[in-house]
Amino acid sequence: MAEPSVIGVDLGGTKILARAADPADPTRALAAARVDTPRGAVAIIEALAGVVGQLQAEVVAAGEPPVGSVGIGAAGLVDLGGVLRFAPNLPGVVDLEIGPTLTERLGLPVVVDNDANCATVAEHRAGAAIGVEHAVLVTLGTGIGAGVVVDGVLLRGHAGFAGEPGHMVVDPSGPPCPCGRRGCWERFASGSGLGRLARDAAEAGRADRVVALAGGDPEAVRGEHVTRAVLEGDPDARAVLHDFAWWVALGVANLVHVLDPEVVVIGGGLVAAGEALLEPTRSAYSGLVLGDSHRPVVRIVAAALGPEAGAIGAALLAADLLGA
Repeated sequence: MAEPSVIGVDLGGTKILARAADPADPTRALAAARVDTPRGAVAIIEALAGVVGQLQAEVVAAGEPPVGSVGIGAAGLVDLGGVLRFAPNLPGVVDLEIGPTLTERLGLPVVVDNDANCATVAEHRAGAAIGVEHAVLVTLGTGIGAGVVVDGVLLRGHAGFAGEPGHMVVDPSGPPCPCGRRGCWERFASGSGLGRLARDAAEAGRADRVVALAGGDPEAVRGEHVTRAVLEGDPDARAVLHDFAWWVALGVANLVHVLDPEVVVIGGGLVAAGEALLEPTRSAYSGLVLGDSHRPVVRIVAAALGPEAGAIGAALLAADLLGA
């Protein structure tokens, strides 16, 4: 008898990505869906239940085995009981019992973890960190997420909250962060940080193409406009991205100082810039990390599974439930 299908869901600050998969190969989608993330706890639960229900129906209609379990990766502090305790990029969402609520509502076992932890599971088992015993994944998106693998095992910490370097303070007098503090790393090295750097360049008259991609309004410039201009070969956009890479490298160096990984995998939407981002990041890192010439090389590489990594990792965790 065929194993039940699984569903993996990535709950982010702006979108919900979901995919149904065969647990034997969670990287191959049987069905997929994407919806905007609504505002408020009740609406988020409704959206999650709705997208799972949609995929359940599509799986059955396609003649695949019914869904047996669900995994959800959520942006924020997720405790070991599946409760989203705090989510800076989901305003007003605190102490949301995603796991217990959806388990009861769906009648299926549900596992919930941090979204970057899920992406780390995916990259470690099926992506850029296969076979690596000590690895760090950093996702550069609206904010910054991270996951850590130590001795081949995902590090969750005492409460399940390990892996939040985006809220390391790198400049106490820096810009305000949605978490309530100032100068967090993600204010400089996330998509939001890239957008801020590009708006500064636009005000100085050094980002004409980026502004054009934003519809001609410098205040509308976002990180994705920089990435698009970089891929077009625009030199001003490349200069902005080079400055941005220094901030990425600063955080990576701090993580290496604490964790001593073999590889740092860079994921999230900004990795679409490819080597235009990774090369200056590696270059800046070598001047920021302690004893660079006296330590083994830490590889800084792009994630292999792209924006689907969080949902794939959530599906892998759901498959683990079936085998438990």
